[in-house]
Amino acid sequence: MNEELLKALEELCAEKGIDKDTILEALEAALIAAYKRNFNSAQNVDVQMDRETGAIHVYTQKTVVAEEDYVDPQEEILLEDAKKIKGVYDIGDIVNIEVTPRDFGRIAAMTAKQVVTQRLREAERGIIYSEFTEKVNDIISARISRIERGNVFVDIGKIEAMLPVNEQPANEKYEIGQMILCYVSDVRNGTKGTQILLSRTHPGLVKKLFIREVPEIADGIVEIMGVSREAGSRTKIAVFAEDPNIDAQGACIGPKGARVQAIGDELKDEKIDIVKWSEDPAEFIAASLSPSKVLNVEINFDEKSAKVSVPENQLSLAIGKSGQNVRLAARLTGWKIDISAE
Repeated sequence: MNEELLKALEELCAEKGIDKDTILEALEAALIAAYKRNFNSAQNVDVQMDRETGAIHVYTQKTVVAEEDYVDPQEEILLEDAKKIKGVYDIGDIVNIEVTPRDFGRIAAMTAKQVVTQRLREAERGIIYSEFTEKVNDIISARISRIERGNVFVDIGKIEAMLPVNEQPANEKYEIGQMILCYVSDVRNGTKGTQILLSRTHPGLVKKLFIREVPEIADGIVEIMGVSREAGSRTKIAVFAEDPNIDAQGACIGPKGARVQAIGDELKDEKIDIVKWSEDPAEFIAASLSPSKVLNVEINFDEKSAKVSVPENQLSLAIGKSGQNVRLAARLTGWKIDISAE
């Protein structure tokens, strides 16, 4: 590697944000392996690169020994021979003897290209990984690039992200070229690069949509206290405002229902119940069973369970289809709920 190539490498490292010394150290290590492979050497070898000129030197390393201990000429050098090379040596010192082959520059150039390519790939993976780990638990909008075995892949720039089959609501269908909004559930860094996993079923998607659509939530005036969801069918979200003059539910619904309607449209008409949170378990449980009317809530703190009475004509509404309403209410409140008609 000459001075011109070294300068080009420095410019490339600066452009990509890679530490030059890290690349050069990796290159030196790769050159050691290349030397041993190309010249069938099992000796202890060291490769040093001049950081100013780019000149490469290969040295074999030998231990200085006394004549009576001299056994292996590949690994050892006599004290008297070491002194002929350079400087003052003692028994046990390591002597570097230059063995740079005449055509090693060609091997070095090929090795440098491989190392730089590999390190650039690793650096780009690292940049992508760092960029998207910051987006975990956030939402992104992207265009579908392909669909394989039901898994949806979206284009997010330098790589694709995957929306797995099990993270897709049953009521949704997808087409190549379609723009979709997804929740970033996980980012993994593996041997094949960065894998970004998306979700359309995660409760966090609903939470982020409310933050986006409701300024009072984004500003911290209204707080989301919990979300329970059966994606594609129904969601219950509990909201609370510290200021008694603020209508938390009304803020989420929006003028003429515009805010909650926008969220429902994004979720493909998934039903959304906006529940007023209360620190009183009985009040919170009663509210969570919306749209059913509740007559009475009997709390058992020891078992964290509640017996709820509803009008007889509201029983099926309170329980919901296949038990969905009470199931979501129990998940939202964290209480076991038993419903009976009165």
